[in-house]
Amino acid sequence: MKRTPVVFIHGAWLHALSWESWAERFASRGFLAFAPGWPGEAAAARDMRKSPDLLGRIGLEVLTDHYAAIVRSFDTAPVIVGHAVGGLIAQHLIAADVGLAAVAIAPAPINDIVLPASPARLLPPAQHDPAEQLVSLSQEQFHHVFANMVDAEESERLYDRYVVPAPRRLLADLGCAGGTRSPRALADVTNAERGPLLLISGQEDRLVPDEATRAVYKQYGDTTAVTDLKQFADRAHSLVIDSGWRSVADYVLGWLDERGIRAHPPEG
Repeated sequence: MKRTPVVFIHGAWLHALSWESWAERFASRGFLAFAPGWPGEAAAARDMRKSPDLLGRIGLEVLTDHYAAIVRSFDTAPVIVGHAVGGLIAQHLIAADVGLAAVAIAPAPINDIVLPASPARLLPPAQHDPAEQLVSLSQEQFHHVFANMVDAEESERLYDRYVVPAPRRLLADLGCAGGTRSPRALADVTNAERGPLLLISGQEDRLVPDEATRAVYKQYGDTTAVTDLKQFADRAHSLVIDSGWRSVADYVLGWLDERGIRAHPPEG
């Protein structure tokens, strides 16, 4: 019997292991769960922090093409679940009719929407070739902008297991470093033939504020394609990895079920 694949796409400053609990949860419900890393990503976040050089070459085009190829490689169209930059990529792909359905969690904004409080404040001054540089978060910065709704002990635990540097080139492609936004930051919000899309925000998110996700949701107002918004109170940007992750994951599972997307699709 065929099983529906789910491809998880992580965002900037996180490692692919950030989806480990989600992958286990979805697999327990019968889905084929995959959380492929970015090109050149090592097996553990600690290893990436020690040798992160390959990440510095990654921009939004490379990242989008990487996941588009993965999604297209399945015989059964996958569900795409993305966080932050991964949420932007999920929207870009589903708008291009790549994938069965998409879930964008605290997504980096699409099209002409900008972040009210730009992550550019996290960027140190550029040195040498900015395209080859990486931007690291300290434990304090991570707790302040990512995990601001958990205590310091949990934040440190999350940092140690999941946090890696982010490519300055990628942040520039998102418009966070004063550069021109990449064409891959666009999504066709008018495509009525695409699969269902769920947008999720944390109302205490300091990196991608709830208002930015609500602005994205409004852009889909003229399409007849299924587009839903779920706002989680008292949740920050770390809502996919912190101790409250299960409530978000289970909401997504319930939404998929309501939309008729099952772990075992009908034969034929």
